[in-house]
Amino acid sequence: MTTTTRRVKLASVVPDFYKAMIELDRVSAEGIDEKLAHLVRIRASQINGCAYCTDMHSLDLRQFGEEQQQRIALLPVWREAQKFYTDQEKAALQLTEAITLISVDHVPDDVYEVAAQAFDEKELAQLIALIITINMWTRVGVTGHMEPGHYKP
Repeated sequence: MTTTTRRVKLASVVPDFYKAMIELDRVSAEGIDEKLAHLVRIRASQINGCAYCTDMHSLDLRQFGEEQQQRIALLPVWREAQKFYTDQEKAALQLTEAITLISVDHVPDDVYEVAAQAFDEKELAQLIALIITINMWTRVGVTGHMEPGHYKP
């Protein structure tokens, strides 16, 4: 997609907001396994169509030691490729999809229950915070037309 419309760069125009988002991102991921956090971030980014965030978190996941490229490549179809993901990762991905697509079915009780069984209360709260935060980031990326290919882990 090519555009001639100038897009506002939040980091330079409202730096305090941008700094607060960075801090929120840091706090939201506390106590969550790095690989799991990046899988969640990638999946929400894919759903929201944010190429920049998808690229960034895919690179980060590799940087944090993910050796199976299939786990990244198969994320859009993780339900058909379940053998590549742990039960906890599947619960997190399902919750990620429900929260990201909240206007479709809200967050169904069965999806929430699976996540609540896979994580303790604190972990679940952190996971929800992480999902909410990556959804905010993808809106920054998509609205600002941030292009992939420039991020270096």
